Amino acid sequence: MIEKAGLKGPIFSRAIVYLFLCVGSAVMIVPFLWMALTAFKTYQETLAIPIKWFPSRLYWGNFSEVLARLNFGRYYLNTVFVAAMITFFQALFCSMAGYGFGRLNFPGRNVLFFVLLSVLMIPSQMTLIPSFALLSWLGWIDTYKALIIPNLFSAYGTFFLRQFYKSLPAELEEAAIIDGCNRFGVWWRILMPLCGTAIAAFSVFTILWAWNDLMWPLIMTSRDAVRVLSVGIASLFGQHGSRYNLIMAASMLAITPMIGVFIILQKQFISGIAVTGLKA
Repeated sequence: MIEKAGLKGPIFSRAIVYLFLCVGSAVMIVPFLWMALTAFKTYQETLAIPIKWFPSRLYWGNFSEVLARLNFGRYYLNTVFVAAMITFFQALFCSMAGYGFGRLNFPGRNVLFFVLLSVLMIPSQMTLIPSFALLSWLGWIDTYKALIIPNLFSAYGTFFLRQFYKSLPAELEEAAIIDGCNRFGVWWRILMPLCGTAIAAFSVFTILWAWNDLMWPLIMTSRDAVRVLSVGIASLFGQHGSRYNLIMAASMLAITPMIGVFIILQKQFISGIAVTGLKA
């Protein structure tokens, strides 16, 4: 009897956990399913009352109409280029800064790190006007430089990778220095290769943000030649009405590469998230 009573506690607690996980999964999955189903509906079906969840038939014309109305190929190339450049340089620069804050002792390190973290407390909307004025003065509006260069560094990425560097054994660094390796060599040859999981996790965050960012490209670009996917999809929204079947079809085309990226880097992403929180 005692053993049976003792088993009820773990079974009940697991059931509660699974229940919350199922509810959370439904909250995340149902909007995605709604988007996917709406992408195959006709315009009349999107306006049906009561709501019609499933299309009467798979209507593929939404995708062809989106490709005809928008310069989707150009938007794709722009988005891939901008997201790849931002992700690469953020991973590089944040890895260097994270190593400096996590492994090097220099005067004013804690004060400088506090100033860096304070950047996270400033809403990005507060810096839009001065950023636009600066880039306009430089003549970068409607160029790739306006989309890429201001986003080459991340305070969050520095903090994220710093946590991983602090979790690595100090003996690795000491042994490399004894063997004659300088600080740059220690970072490049010894420690950074060990940060593969953390860098992969941060890269997933970064590329998702760069791929989905709307506010910055919308303000900094007006020419179709430098527009990205998020701005192109936003142009489908009308002033007096929107064809949500076309918007969802465009969204399906836009998110497909990101699903592939997450599937490929899923293991590294989960490992990086787990490890970076081990040591503060």
